[in-house]
Amino acid sequence: MNETLLTPQELVDRFVGTFGDAITDPRIVTRAEGAKKNPNTNIWMTIDREILKPVINLLKELYYPHLSVISGWDTGEELRLQYIFSIYYGKPHGEIMVTFTVPLKKTDLTVPTISDQIPGAAFTEREKQEMYGITVEGIPDGRRLFLPEDFPEGVYPLRKDETGIPDSMIKHLWETKRPTDRPAPPVTEKEEKTVKEEEKPKEVKSDE
Repeated sequence: MNETLLTPQELVDRFVGTFGDAITDPRIVTRAEGAKKNPNTNIWMTIDREILKPVINLLKELYYPHLSVISGWDTGEELRLQYIFSIYYGKPHGEIMVTFTVPLKKTDLTVPTISDQIPGAAFTEREKQEMYGITVEGIPDGRRLFLPEDFPEGVYPLRKDETGIPDSMIKHLWETKRPTDRPAPPVTEKEEKTVKEEEKPKEVKSDE
C-alpha cells in the first residue's frame, strides 16, 4: 500500500491512465458539510466487468479500502452494481468515497467474486444473488441470506421486470380484518386521581 495520499483528481487520472476506455464517466463530486463546510468528496467511475478485480487491486495498492456495500438497481434494460469503498479513513476531513459502477446486461448476469480480495464482500454478494438473480462466480458461500429456502426460484424481490415479486405474492395488509375467533382484550377503567391539598394551585389574590 502506498502511504502517499493522492488527490481525488490524481486518483481518477491513475485509474483512467491504467485502464483506458474500460473506464467511462469518471466524476468527482465534492460537497461542503456542517457549519464549518468541511469537504465531502465522492469519486464515481463506470467500469467494464472484466476489469473489476484489477481495479480493486489497484485501489488496494494506493490505499487499503473499506468496502461499505455492493448496491444494485434495475434500470429496465440492465442491472447495475455499485461497489462503494471508502479510503483515507481516519484522516481528518480526508476520507473519500470511491464508487465503481458495473453495468450488466440481463442476458449475462454474471460477475466475479471479489471475496478473495475483500473477504467481507461475500455477504453483500450473496444478497445480490438472491435479490437480483445475479450469479457471482467463485463465491465461497452461495447460500441465501434473507429469503427462506422454499422461496420460489426465478423470483427476485428487487427486480422491476417480470422476474420481480408478482401480484399474487403481495399481501395488502390494509385489507386484513381483525380475526373473529380471538377474545377482545380486557379494558380496565382508569383510576381516578386525587389531587392532594398541597398540590392544588394556590389562589392568587388580586390587589383590587
